[in-house]
Amino acid sequence: MALILDEQPQEITATFSIIAVDPEAGICGAAVASKYPAVGKVVPYVRPGVGVFCTQHYHVPKWGEPALDLLAEGRKPENVLTELLKDDPDAELRQLAIMDMQGRAAVHNPTAAPESSRYWAAMTGRYYCCQGNTLTGRKVVVAMAAAYEETQGSLADRLMAALIAADCAGGDHRGRLAAGIRVAKTGAAGPDGADWFSLHVDKSDDAVIELAEEYAKLNHEAKGEWRGGKPPFQHPCADRPMPKPPQD
Repeated sequence: MALILDEQPQEITATFSIIAVDPEAGICGAAVASKYPAVGKVVPYVRPGVGVFCTQHYHVPKWGEPALDLLAEGRKPENVLTELLKDDPDAELRQLAIMDMQGRAAVHNPTAAPESSRYWAAMTGRYYCCQGNTLTGRKVVVAMAAAYEETQGSLADRLMAALIAADCAGGDHRGRLAAGIRVAKTGAAGPDGADWFSLHVDKSDDAVIELAEEYAKLNHEAKGEWRGGKPPFQHPCADRPMPKPPQD
């Protein structure tokens, strides 16, 4: 499969995200937040029965579906990233994460990211992977991973809890403009073949918290018993400081 980069100048789309799968339930999903508009529509890609992929920091949205095509062909996640990056002159500016329905994951960090995109990091655990750049510091990814592991609820619940924890820990040091969640389930789809479950917030002053508030209002089978996803909505960190770049 030939993978061709856009000839137009590429945007940075600095962000933080989490991908995860539930192999037994046949569910996969991703949640993401950024100072970049419409981030929930251009970073995460999910496909029922196949897996999940995120492209961020000098993102390449046109890689989304081909990456999942490669997974569907039986390629291992690490082989998919190798294929995407092998002829890419900007490979070390990319942050990519991918996971198949077995829970096998691969992540590529932007080792050549400019100073303004630091702090960046990634953490992988059982059936999930967290990654981010342009973060306020290491607490962001650590909090995201801990919340995913410790939250009792559905996969969508746990993704939301992880995204909120990352935001409460500082998130993107530039601000809180947009956020989104996408979830796919084998044998199920939304209207007109859309994702089984998806929710987006764009052009917000506090995107993750607004997304969480909208999530709490919804009645959808993707949701579980997590208290944070039920009304009345309770702000999880109303006294958190404004985001700022990490101090070296």
